Amino acid sequence: MPKKAAKNKYFISVAGNIGVGKTTFAELLSQHFGWKMFYEKVIDNPYLPAYYADKKKWSFHLQVYLFNQRFKEQLEIMNSHESCVQDRSIYEDPEIFAYVLNKQDNLSDLDYETYLTLFSNLIPFLPEPDLLIYLRASTWTLLSRIRARGREFEKSITGEFLHDLNLAYERWMKKLAKKNNLLIVATDNFNVKKHTYKLTEVYRTIEEKLHLR
Repeated sequence: MPKKAAKNKYFISVAGNIGVGKTTFAELLSQHFGWKMFYEKVIDNPYLPAYYADKKKWSFHLQVYLFNQRFKEQLEIMNSHESCVQDRSIYEDPEIFAYVLNKQDNLSDLDYETYLTLFSNLIPFLPEPDLLIYLRASTWTLLSRIRARGREFEKSITGEFLHDLNLAYERWMKKLAKKNNLLIVATDNFNVKKHTYKLTEVYRTIEEKLHLR
């Protein structure tokens, strides 16, 4: 039986690099605590195939599309009467993906500034997560997991790109280090489906962070 977290409403967001296992982890949280699950829309994203084929041409389109989708999702979460767990946070687009695309010259300075302005104008209308869970993994682990799941449009993802994203995530984590609503989970040697004892420890930490115990 799923465990009901509490009578209060909670908003939990799971963050992490491509291939780290966010969806699986978020699903386990949803099942364990009885939280409503919000999936990242990847498979039906109309821009992804074109983006992976030509990042310089499609990066801005993709980032605007993703922000629009995540903003709508955030509004749904905000208006929900249930506790919710989210597969990828809205903050990862400006802090990680748009940032790296700009550094790699796949997103022009003008498009990057336009995107950041759009984000900063709208984000104050949304509540922050009660808990942001960052799943950390090495580039090699990420690449192995991506290859194992075999999505056609992800075949062009390189270790270099994942490494750059990882550096951006660590940069973001330093900015959030003093926040009480942050939990970092190392996943290189943590298979959430097999290592149930480690997962139980994570559940306990989440309960402590949210004052559920």
